[in-house]
This record gives sequence, C-alpha cells and structure tokens, in this order.
Amino acid sequence: MEELKRLEKFQSVVSSITCHGLLSSSSTSDSASSSRFISNLVLLLVQPCGELDLESKLGLVSEFLPKISGPFLEKISSSLELDDEATTPVNTISAESAKSCVKRSVMGNVDPFMSQKNQEVVAMVGLDAMKRANSTLEDFSRSYFMFHRLDINEPQSIFRYLPVLSFTESYIYQMDALNEKIVSESARGSQVIYSSHGWNAESRVLFETDPLKLLGDLLEREGLLTQRIQQEFKSGEEYWALERKLCHALSNKNKLCLEDVMRAIRLKSFDYRVLNLLLYKLREEEVNELHMDFLSISEFLVEVADDLLNLSESEWFSTLLLQDDVLENNFNVLRMFVGIFGSSNAPTELAKRISEAEDKYEEIMKSLDPHLSSNYQRRCEEATKEGGKISGHSLGTWNIPAVISDEEAYRAAIKPGFS
Repeated sequence: MEELKRLEKFQSVVSSITCHGLLSSSSTSDSASSSRFISNLVLLLVQPCGELDLESKLGLVSEFLPKISGPFLEKISSSLELDDEATTPVNTISAESAKSCVKRSVMGNVDPFMSQKNQEVVAMVGLDAMKRANSTLEDFSRSYFMFHRLDINEPQSIFRYLPVLSFTESYIYQMDALNEKIVSESARGSQVIYSSHGWNAESRVLFETDPLKLLGDLLEREGLLTQRIQQEFKSGEEYWALERKLCHALSNKNKLCLEDVMRAIRLKSFDYRVLNLLLYKLREEEVNELHMDFLSISEFLVEVADDLLNLSESEWFSTLLLQDDVLENNFNVLRMFVGIFGSSNAPTELAKRISEAEDKYEEIMKSLDPHLSSNYQRRCEEATKEGGKISGHSLGTWNIPAVISDEEAYRAAIKPGFS
C-alpha cells in the first residue's frame, strides 16, 4: 500500500505539470522520457532537505546547472553503475510504472488517478472492486482460516493479514471486471468500446499481455511472491483466456471442447488458491499439500454449485441467474454443457462430473483431522443456509435449473436494455 501511495504522489506531480503546460503533448517515446525526467526533477525539488526552502533550492539549481557538463555526468553515472531507465531519482517507484504513468498523461492529458479506467493499469484498487471482493474475503476467512489454525472469532486473526489479502483479491477483481466486459460483448457480436465502459485500449493491452504482473511486482517487493503463487497467476490468466474463448464460441454457435470447459471450471477459483498460498507465506509456514488437494476439489464443486445455485428452495432464483449469464454471455458450466451435449443431455452429463468429484471429495476428507473435517462441514451448512460462496455440495441433492436451449432467440425476446 505504501508503494501505491508513493505512486499516487508521483502521478499527482505528472498531472499538475501537465495542466501547467510543462509537458509535451507529443506521443513519441523521446517526449515521454523528457516528461518523466521533468516530473522526477520536480519531485526531487519538493522533497524536504534540511532547512532549505523552495526558493533556496531553486537558487542552488540555477547556480549549479550551468557548471554541469555531459562528460561529468557520464563519469558519475559510470562510477555509481546506475541504469537511468531502471531507477528514479527519489527511489520511490519502479521506473516501469513511472514511465507508464507519464506516457499516459502525456498522450491523453488526463490524470489516471482521477479516473476509474486507469486505476487498474497502475495497480490501483478501486472502491467498486473492493466492494465486490468483500464477500469473497469474508467467505475465505470463514472457510479457509480453520486450515491455518486461525480463529475467525478473534479480530486480530483477521486484521493482521487483511491488508495484503484484501488488496490482492480486489486487484484480481478489477482485472476480472475487464474480462467480463470483453466477454459480454461477444454475445452482441461486437468489440468492446472502451470509452463507453471507462476503459481504454491500453487497458486491454495490459490485460492480454500480463494482467497480474503489477500485482506480482508489489508482492515481490513485500517478500511474499512465491513460485506457487506465480503458477496460480498463470492459472488465472489461462482461465480468463478460456472464458473469452468459450463464451465467444458459444455465442457464435461454434464447436466447444469439453476439455476446455472442465479445465476452465477447475481454474476459476485461482484467486482462493492465491489467497491461501499468501496466508501460508504470511504465517511463514510450509504449504499443507493434503489441505490444498482437498480444497481444490471443494473449489471445483463450489464453482459448479455457484453456477447452478445448489439450493432447492431457490430453484426459481437459480433459473434467473442462468438467464442473466445468458444475457451477459458469462461463463456458466451448464451453458457450456448445453452447447456441447444439447439441452436434453447436458444435465445428465454434468451430474456425472459432479458425482466423480464428490467421490474424490469424500475420499480425501477421510484423511483430514476429524475436528477440522467437522468444522469445515459445519461451515458448508452455514454457507448453504446463507446462500454464500460455499454451497452445501456434500450435504444434499443437486438441483439443475431449466436450461435455455436457444440463447439467440432468448436474447432477441428480451426487451432492449435489460441486463
């Protein structure tokens, strides 16, 4: 969080000198580099330095600059072995982030920190993403903390790790939001018009190249990035790519691959695994592979249950959720199975996969500590009653809602503007 605050200060300077006409509006890389240099110089001048006030600093600069030559600077640079493109004078933010911020400000003459569309680009976390992430964080705390011998009823157990967990989940939600916008447009057969959604083309470039890099950089600076977490980041990127691929294919009535669908549903909970691995790292404990295997199968069942809303008293609501997924062209495992097996066979085929996963779930649960197993089952019961993230997949029957066999006709029948 401190890194983000410093980055925000830097961007505030960029915005201010841009508004005063001190930065070039040219989009060339040379102009962007010059603008970045000026911004860093201003930042350096405003930094406290003993008893010097701003006027004294400006006087010193005016007197000293004429005495500086190119060869002199080259000699200093060589002696310090500094790479100008990898270091900022005030050593507050990464050069890559700073360069990106300046380039966006120069090209668009806007303050990225004043608009929602660019907060994601610089790893900032917006309020909307934090709101969306809140339910996941609550569920993670209540469902996963027990695997770390942490008491959810003790506030210190939550707040000690909350900043890192909250920021991570919120950032992932922000990236997921862009993917959802891209996916939803495929149902309309058009490309995303970024300006209408508060995004720009650069946001998509970031998303399609390395959407979680800035988050990874931040975790690495905090000493929290592990190889396992990096692997889960790759899982997240793969899931988003599969979601776009599958939803686009389904909306265009193209052939779907069952292997892709099953892989996507297994990858979908990558954020929970990231949070779980972070908690191991934060607590400086080795990862418990038995727990990870058990939770992985549970996560698969949870994701399927979420798509079906496995609550007998809420079958009508479950059908509405499926309809909404059709309208927005969201990934929904039942939609995908209908696309592969047809409306009549899809429920049966999906039930087979659910049954196989439940068998594995019950088998591994027998290896868990009895007390832990009991607590987790009790949590499943609580979440089932609450209609939360974890459904009671191990407690009762599965209810598959009515499918929509002709999605195109369904969308056409809905009034314009319905979502």
